[in-house]
Formats: sequence, structure tokens, C-alpha cells
Amino acid sequence: MKLGSLLVAAFLSSTLFCHAQGKDPSDRPALTETAAPAAPEAPAPTAPDATKAPADGYVIGASDLITVTVYKESTLSGSLLVRPDGMISMPLLGDVKASGKTPLQLAAEIAAKLKKYIQDPNVTVVLSQNNSKIVYLMGEVGKTGPVNMTSGMTLLQAIATAGGLTQYANSKKIYILRNTDGKQERIPVQYKQALKGFGSLNLILNPGDTIVVP
Repeated sequence: MKLGSLLVAAFLSSTLFCHAQGKDPSDRPALTETAAPAAPEAPAPTAPDATKAPADGYVIGASDLITVTVYKESTLSGSLLVRPDGMISMPLLGDVKASGKTPLQLAAEIAAKLKKYIQDPNVTVVLSQNNSKIVYLMGEVGKTGPVNMTSGMTLLQAIATAGGLTQYANSKKIYILRNTDGKQERIPVQYKQALKGFGSLNLILNPGDTIVVP
């Protein structure tokens, strides 16, 4: 083969190789960007249940049973019945007013009084038994006996809580027994009128009331 032909072949091979290596990057297929996965949405905050009263919102009353615990002081701890005068009796402290206070308020007051005798007393008060805010139902209702009161509980609410009237109930002769200043009062009830929406007849109950359904 002639030298000229060899030189031409070498030049063509070199040109083709350089063209392949030096291809414009813009001619290459563009890389597709992968979108980052979306972050999971945070759960919406749950609204507090308005039907539930806070645990420390209960106001202690006469006849309630409470448990007072003084940390590392077993002789000062125990279950105490709130007397009719609203007081409880504790070692070292004597009589302490309990009625009209929440468990947290009473615990803080007991702790403050104990500081005279104990360094940094840790006191908790828990309602063991609610006896002061109860109404009673007797007679022809779904469930007789005590019913825990809610704030502003009415006659109709109490009867509904007890399962309503039975088919044998005489709704015209329902009455409430209420103790006022040591005397028992009998209050007649107009049940059907209260059901029709006469608010003044849907009586608000007092602790200790007894609803009698003949």
C-alpha cells in the first residue's frame, strides 16, 4: 500500500474517533430529575372533648371520701370522709376545711400547713368516692338508685340518665323530695309540660334530691 493511502486512512480514523468523543453534551438525552417524596402530613390536632370535665375541676363537698397521700409519711396518709361541716381531721394539723376546694387546692393547702413540721412536703389529694353531688331516683325508671350529678343537672337529664320512665310510670304524679334547712320538702313535677319545652318546669336539681316516679 502506498504511503499516501496510509496517511489518508489514519487521518479519517482519527477524525471519526475525535468526533465520537467530542460530541456536544447538549445532544445527550437530558437526565430526568426525580422529585423528592412528599413529607407525610402531620395529623391535625385533636380538639379536647368538651364533655369531659378536668380531673382537678371537681369541688369537694360534705360526705365525699377523699384519699390524702403525703409522700414518705404513711402516718399522715389515708382515706378521709368529709364531715357535714366540710372539715377533715389530720394528724398534726387537726381540722382542715375541705369542702368548697378542688383536690389540687386542698393538697396545696395541706402542704403549706405541713411545712411547719416537714421539709418540702409532697401532698396529693384524690377523690375516692363522690357522695356530695348525687341525686337519687326511685320507682318506675329504668335504673333506680344514685346518679352522679353534672353541673346544672335538671329533672329531665336525671331521668334520662336513669334510663327514662318505664311503661308503668305515672308521669302525672312524679315529685322531688328535697331537704331544706333540715326540713323535707315535696315538690310536684309537671313532667309532660317540661318535655314540651317549658324550661321553668324542667327543675334544676340540688345535691341530695330524690326523684320519685310512682
